[in-house]
Amino acid sequence: MAFPGKSGAARAGTTTKAAGDAAEDRALAHLRAHGLQLLARNYRTPGRGGGEIDLVMREPDGTVVFVEVRGRASGAYGGAAASIGFAKQRRIVFAARHYLMRLASMPPCRFDVIAMEKEKGGVQWLRAAFDAS
Repeated sequence: MAFPGKSGAARAGTTTKAAGDAAEDRALAHLRAHGLQLLARNYRTPGRGGGEIDLVMREPDGTVVFVEVRGRASGAYGGAAASIGFAKQRRIVFAARHYLMRLASMPPCRFDVIAMEKEKGGVQWLRAAFDAS
């Protein structure tokens, strides 16, 4: 039976936070299996109105990869990857710029998306899913 006003995660007996953490764990394992190294998890900019990056990774060639992880129960409404709209992309780019200001030199960078849909199973890794412009 469905519960009005409750997300799919809440109906299943888990919190949205727990479901998100599990998706990030799975994404992190997938990226590590492909040779990427974790630099930061849930990197946030200080203050209000900033952004958050789920995973900051480094490719073996030194490229810094800012990863947004999205999980959805189904592909309805465009699916997990399509749920990252322009405003969310701008917040991720803002947080990435903040992260990069701490570094001594500017490395090559890109923005990836890890999308997971329960009905499809598996992990979809979208490299260079969007850019900073």
